[in-house]
Amino acid sequence: MQYLAVAAVVFGINLLPAFGPPTWAVLVFTRIHWHLQPVALVVIGATAAMAGRYLLARAARHFSGRFPARLRDNLEDARSLLERRRIGALALFGVFVVSPLPSAQLFVAAGLLDLPLGLLTWAFFLGRLVTYSLYVGLATLAERQFGNVVDQVFGAPWSVALQLSLLAAVCLLPFVRWRRFLHGPTPDRPAP
Repeated sequence: MQYLAVAAVVFGINLLPAFGPPTWAVLVFTRIHWHLQPVALVVIGATAAMAGRYLLARAARHFSGRFPARLRDNLEDARSLLERRRIGALALFGVFVVSPLPSAQLFVAAGLLDLPLGLLTWAFFLGRLVTYSLYVGLATLAERQFGNVVDQVFGAPWSVALQLSLLAAVCLLPFVRWRRFLHGPTPDRPAP
């Protein structure tokens, strides 16, 4: 029953576009307080996180169709820019595997940009298997010292500031004129 509770909490946290505690902190907390088996905890955590982030990106993709045409055109130009440059696609894949940044904003952006969610979600899953294993392994070795990790990280001012700045960046994504990066500057259109 405790494993189902962990899966539900991690899944729910990963549906949030911002302000959710890091999944690794939840896994460490449950490892320390519930003494769950580390391998099962990591696999369940990575799977639930992957499913939550995938649905978050799908929801963002659904809402991107409701933007005005100009904003949809800007998002299409941003996607074209990423797809046109092979190094950009490889870097994007790498970001989803090993990014230290909160992943919610990455998945919202991927959904808005209509990027290949299946591939990015698997990259995220593989990266999280490694990072969650490290965190849960360290917690197993030092249970007594990691007891208040959730309080230290989730409520820290730098954590809140980082979440707010990344959320603002994602909100501004449709407003950037991405076409200038594709073809150079474009002349301003006359007012109607």
